[in-house]
Parts: sequence; structure tokens; C-alpha cells
Amino acid sequence: MNKDILKLAIPNILTNLTVPLLGMVDMHLMGYQDSSIFMGAVALGGVIFNFVYWGFAFLRMSISGMAAQAYGRNNTNEMAMMLFRGLFLALSAGILLLLLQKGVVGLSLQILEGSHEVKQLAADYFYIRIWAAPLAISLMVINGWFLGMQNAIYPMIISITINIVNILSSFFFVKVMNMKVEGVALGSVVANGVGFSLSIVLFLKRYSHILKEFNFKVILNKSGLLRFLDVSGDIFLRTLCIIIVFTFFTSKSAGTGDLILAANSALLQFLFLFSYFLDGFAYAAEALVGKFTGGKNIKEVKRTVRYLFGWGTAFALIFVAIYGGLGNHILLLFTNQSDVIEVAGTYLPWLILLPLTGFSSFIWDGIYIGATASRLMRNTMLLATVVFFTLFYALKSNIGNHALWLAMNCFMLGRGLFQTFFYSKLNIFKE
Repeated sequence: MNKDILKLAIPNILTNLTVPLLGMVDMHLMGYQDSSIFMGAVALGGVIFNFVYWGFAFLRMSISGMAAQAYGRNNTNEMAMMLFRGLFLALSAGILLLLLQKGVVGLSLQILEGSHEVKQLAADYFYIRIWAAPLAISLMVINGWFLGMQNAIYPMIISITINIVNILSSFFFVKVMNMKVEGVALGSVVANGVGFSLSIVLFLKRYSHILKEFNFKVILNKSGLLRFLDVSGDIFLRTLCIIIVFTFFTSKSAGTGDLILAANSALLQFLFLFSYFLDGFAYAAEALVGKFTGGKNIKEVKRTVRYLFGWGTAFALIFVAIYGGLGNHILLLFTNQSDVIEVAGTYLPWLILLPLTGFSSFIWDGIYIGATASRLMRNTMLLATVVFFTLFYALKSNIGNHALWLAMNCFMLGRGLFQTFFYSKLNIFKE
């Protein structure tokens, strides 16, 4: 079992680690400018894209679990329909975002707090990066489908390529072309174009036989779409809760001041680094639990869960040690501004604690997605979101920015605890 888990987890870990690395590079490029407003602008612009892209992350999650179950049943037509329906929705959504871009950024910046200078730079960032939307959302679908096919290598190749191209492009546009927020945004557009092209090449290399299943009428079949959207809808609401929490977190940081926004944005990179690492095991859970659920092998589902939590606990302890010992040094990767580093150091203990409070939620997410237990997953996230806002508003007047970090830790812990409680209610145990 460990071999099966690591076969899927390691490529996904390598894949995921390039994502926070990209965020760190963007933060570094802006953190070494002559003002903290550039860090804040990329953070605020990133929040808008988190809202947009995380909002469509339900496509990757639902496809991963459903395709894995189709794989477990060895149903080629069903595998193909998962991919084609997902791509149809992804491309439609991406084109719609392009058409509505002015409304999206206008509404977002009205809702989000922040100084006028930061908001203006965030808008400049958005209007460039949005052109990658159709490709970025389609890549979520393609990578989720590859994972459902028990293939973690292709998503790794695609994601590493995207992020390397993104990093090199951003450095070129910022350092050579003397661009600022526009440079890191343009780097994302170039990288997604390269990544989408590569994903098509890899698909044709190994899965070209799937194309013979293409039938546009079947793709738009009402019952098939409704089943897909039923699972996707619950995961969308679950993801929306995450978007609301992180958007609120950054918005309140911006409302406190540009310095707090820059410090909190740098510290969030610690959370993203840990989360993308643990997501490697979550993706392994999606693929393995999905396969065993499709094959109705309850014994192997339970065995997979036990082994996954062993790995999750071990890596949570490793990250606590790394953040505790090297946290102040890691901050220097993001900025050389002494005031930002000093403020971030005040709240660093919350990040040291976070791997322990958060690791189980990532493992459980993968298990629930693999079992397509979308409704239970949605409910646990709603409960954890209530915990987050209740704690923040109860404590904000007494402990200020510490209330945000305490609420974030309890949000992550709550997700794990609620999912543990509902585990026995998964559909596979009722069949």
C-alpha cells in the first residue's frame, strides 16, 4: 500500500511544490521593489484569481473522483464523458470570464479592502492575467482526469513545465523588461499557453483512443450533465467556503494597512507550501479511494485511509520543525523590507502550529473526493466556515490580527474534526 500511495503522491508533491514556489517568486520579485504596495497588489490581485480559479476547482475534484471510479469499473465511455463534459464546462466558463472581466474586477475591488494605490495595481495585474483563464480552467480538468486514470506523471510534467516557464517569464519581464505587477501577470499567461499545448500532446500520446468516444450529443445529455453537476455543485459550495475565508482573510489584512497586508501575504506562503505538499497525498487518496470505491472494495478503502494518515502525521511534524527552526530565515526569501519582516515575525508562531491543526483536513479531502461524498464534504466545510467567522468576530477587538490567524488555525482544525466525525457515514459503507 505504501508503494501505491507514494507512486501517486511523490509526482503530485513534486507537481504541487512548484505552485507555492511560483507564488514565492512573485512575492520575491515584488518584495524587492521600492515599496510594500507591490506585494500588496499581487496579493490582492491573487485573491481575485483565487476566487475565480478556486471557484472552478470543483471541476478538477469532481472529475478526479468520478473518473477514478469509472476506471475502477473499466468503463471507457464513462471515462471519456468525464473528460469531454469537464472540458466543455471549463472552456465555456473561461470565455464567459473574458467577456465579463470588467465587471468581475470592478465588483471584486469594491468588496475588497485596501488602499487606492494597491487596488489600481491589482486591477492592472488582473486585466493581463485574465487572458489565461480558459486555458487555466481547462488544465484543471485535464490534470484531474489524468489523476483519475491513476496517472500522476502527466500532471507533474505539465505543472512543473508551467511553473518553470512562469518563473522564467516573470523574471524576464520584471528584471529585464523593467515591468512590475504587469510582468508577473504576463508570465502567467505565457506559462498557461505552454502548459495547455503540452497537455494536448501528452493526451494524444497515450489516450488518443479516447477520441473515438467523442459524441457532442452525449456530452450534452441531460442526465449525464445533471449527475456531473450534482457532484460538482456540492464541491463548488465547499470550495466557495474556502474562497470566502481566504478572500476575507486578505481583505481584512488590507483593511488593517499595507504593512499588515504585506506581512500576512508573506506568511500565507508558508501555509500554501505546506498545503500543496500535503495535497500530494490528498491526490493519491482521490485516485486510490476512487478506484477501490468503484470496485466496491471496502477493505482496501479502510487500509488506504490508515496508511494515508500515517504519512500525513509524519509530514505535519516535519513542517512544524522546519517552520519553528527556519521560519525567520524563510521570510527573507519574500522581502528585504525590515518592517515587513518584523511584523511577520510577530505572527509566525501561528504558522508553526498550522501543520498540526491542518494536516488531517487535506487527507480527508482526498478521501471524500475519491468516494464522491460531495454532500458530506460540503456540510463539514460549512461548519468549519462558521467556526472561522464566529471566532474572528468574537476576538478581533481584543487581539487584532492575531484573531485572523487563530480563526484560520481553527478553521483548518475544524475541517479535519468534522470530516473525522462523518467518515462512517460515507456511501461506500452503506452499500
